[in-house]
Amino acid sequence: MNRPKIQSNSQKLRFLTSAVDLHGCPSDKVPEVAIVGRSNAGKSSLINGIAGSRIAQVSGTPGKTRLLNFYQFPRYRLVDMPGYGFAARSGSEQRDWTKMVEAFLGKRENLIGLLIVMDIRRDWSEDEDNLIDWLRPRMLPAAVVLTKADKLSKSAMLERVRTIKKQSGLESVIATSTLKKLGFKEIEEFVYETWVKPVDGPGSESP
Repeated sequence: MNRPKIQSNSQKLRFLTSAVDLHGCPSDKVPEVAIVGRSNAGKSSLINGIAGSRIAQVSGTPGKTRLLNFYQFPRYRLVDMPGYGFAARSGSEQRDWTKMVEAFLGKRENLIGLLIVMDIRRDWSEDEDNLIDWLRPRMLPAAVVLTKADKLSKSAMLERVRTIKKQSGLESVIATSTLKKLGFKEIEEFVYETWVKPVDGPGSESP
């Protein structure tokens, strides 16, 4: 069986565009995987780790990203969504965020899966349960990406993976570390083999 060249695809990850709502999203049919998580979970660092270069801006201010940011692979896209929790937002901003998230997760036809990004030291919470509830009507799959694994010993890291699997009820939980360059190839391989390949027609290429 011919397997995708994961590293070469990673080098081709590039920023494509940003949008404030569904109307501004790319109009093609390229499969998309959403990346969601708390504002300080390390989503931008995760994208940079997968790309192997600094293509996503890492902010020291939680909640600064308020756009849907699209990053293009040869055959699919990653979509970085605004973070939830900890962000200092007004009531109107919170409502706008909820409207954007519900519209994208509920109506975006390109969406084939969700990567829920969490600090490895934090437990699964009601916020994550709400995300799963948004996905349930569409029967979209989800996986958990645990960031900052270098903060723990290897045994503690493995224990946290087991704990999050139990708390979330999700089988796919991948630990990552930007410092140790851990888990990025595994994420890309998982997404491509499990979510993209089944919907990706033979010989098709995204722009």
